[in-house]
Amino acid sequence: MIKKILVFFIFIVNAFAFDATIEIIKDTTKLPNIMVENLNSNKNSALTANKIYKMLIADLKVSGHFNVLENNNGNNNIDYATQAANNINLVAKLESSVSKNEIITNLVVYDINIKQVVLSKQYTVNQDSRYPFLAHKMAIDINNYIKAPSIDWMNRFVVFSKYTKPEESHIVVADYTLTFQNTIIRNGLNIFPKWANSEQDSIYFTKYLDSPTLIKYNIYTGKMEQLLSSDGLLITSDVSLDGSKVLLSMAPNGQPDIYLYDTNKKSTQRLTNYSGIDVGGNFIDNEKGIMFISDRMGYPNIFSLDLSTKLINQLVYHGRNNSSASAHNEYIVYSSRESENEFGNNLFNLYLISIKSDYIRRLTANGVNQMPRFSRDGGSIMFIKNTDTESSLGIIRLNYNKSYLFPLANEKIQAIDW
Repeated sequence: MIKKILVFFIFIVNAFAFDATIEIIKDTTKLPNIMVENLNSNKNSALTANKIYKMLIADLKVSGHFNVLENNNGNNNIDYATQAANNINLVAKLESSVSKNEIITNLVVYDINIKQVVLSKQYTVNQDSRYPFLAHKMAIDINNYIKAPSIDWMNRFVVFSKYTKPEESHIVVADYTLTFQNTIIRNGLNIFPKWANSEQDSIYFTKYLDSPTLIKYNIYTGKMEQLLSSDGLLITSDVSLDGSKVLLSMAPNGQPDIYLYDTNKKSTQRLTNYSGIDVGGNFIDNEKGIMFISDRMGYPNIFSLDLSTKLINQLVYHGRNNSSASAHNEYIVYSSRESENEFGNNLFNLYLISIKSDYIRRLTANGVNQMPRFSRDGGSIMFIKNTDTESSLGIIRLNYNKSYLFPLANEKIQAIDW
């Protein structure tokens, strides 16, 4: 019975389941032109060097802050006059080498306008599979030089759970492109991973043991703590910025409600008390309130709870199946079902709203788009796009009206966090 309740909740989440000031379209004609040159000539390092080179180009494009040009046969010379004549603003030259399991990349960036080297730095990783993070760090440093809005999120880990067979799922740590992947939890049903802190050294996840159990796991030491169990369901939906408070969806008596878990006191407080379904709590308005998903209107919709006054308000008046959502301060992104197909996939689109205005903005146009998650700076949204056979991890760059998909070939993602 317990397992049925848990499986039913997963089904509910998947089937339930900016304000105008944010709607800025960047003028690409004013973006700096950057030439990225690969200098690698060592045959033993050529394959890895080319991967890093291609990843850096992709990162700079995803940033939305550069017009990127490519030269895969660069050299150590710099001709400022020729580059200036070609309207090049920056030249980034990178050379990579592989020694045993260590990868070293040297990056030199020239500012053509002032005719100077403005960045010269060495980057290393000690595992071949971690090479994407070399590129991500280089992109961040180049981006910081032009003082563009932060893209630090590129260097953060993504954690996701994926189905492997009936009643079994693994938890994986990856980079945002899914190029680097490391499976950290196996064996059994392991679902709804959530980062436990901003340092990303630990996660919370739900594991089905005798009953759904909340686990805290340190990804570096392997330390695993069992924190709570519930006879109904038990899922982490959000963590406060300082990591001291955790929002849980729990149903100890068969009634799903939102609970607040204090990590210092090891205590829980019930925040909602409704005879139907209240799940998916997220902190909003600088953690003065929460938003959550409830069927109290007769269908899944999104509501807010003021933690001081206990007042509950409906937040979304669009759609009749708003199944999953994420919040960043006063902004909420949610997935809304827009079709009723009994024999195939339904259409789920993502929408963005502000709790302080009636503005609404559609972010996707087709397909099955679910489980949105804001970046920590609120400037990007990650989501899952599903087809019949596989999932893709999507990134929406809100200020640039651009989105990118990174497929997980022939596998289905259950939940994500970053």
